[in-house]
Amino acid sequence: MGPSCIDITIKTLRSFAPPDSRDRLSLHGSVVPQAFYRRRLPHLQHDFKPHFVTFCTHKRWILPECVRSIVLESCLHDNGTKFDLRVAIVMPDHVHMIFTPQINAQAMEVCSLAEIMDAVKGASAHKINKVLGRKGRVWQTESFDHALRSSESLDARIAYVLENPVRRGLVRLSPDYPWLWRKPFVNPFAPALKS
Repeated sequence: MGPSCIDITIKTLRSFAPPDSRDRLSLHGSVVPQAFYRRRLPHLQHDFKPHFVTFCTHKRWILPECVRSIVLESCLHDNGTKFDLRVAIVMPDHVHMIFTPQINAQAMEVCSLAEIMDAVKGASAHKINKVLGRKGRVWQTESFDHALRSSESLDARIAYVLENPVRRGLVRLSPDYPWLWRKPFVNPFAPALKS
């Protein structure tokens, strides 16, 4: 006799939801994700939440400075259509992005992390290989992603991304790093400007 649907569902839940202290699964208070997929790492997407994503070059290859702008442009390409980008930084061997997936109006669903990352990594890899006259992989297949649950967590991750080139000794101040983009802050409580 094969496993029941309940056994399969519990096994699926255990793959991304840890049990409580009594080894019980509980959906009480949890948010069911919009999308879940697995390559080697699990990827869990929460709708309308910012996601912190890191992806690395293949075999930690150091990106030549002449192509880092291509990567940053690829990160910015679908900003405002597929995602709302808060910050992006291209480091010598990895990239950090913090963004909230947007709704695809035609499909009437939230754009998936897989679709967003495939677009950024695919376009940048193609352009990098063309500029450098090379062939082969630029990026590792996997990326690390984490849904941010609070504004404090978001602020802390943005600060981490902004300080990354300073910690690595690449610049003295983060605004001096040329491959960094940050969404301009607009204070919703500031008085309106008169035109």
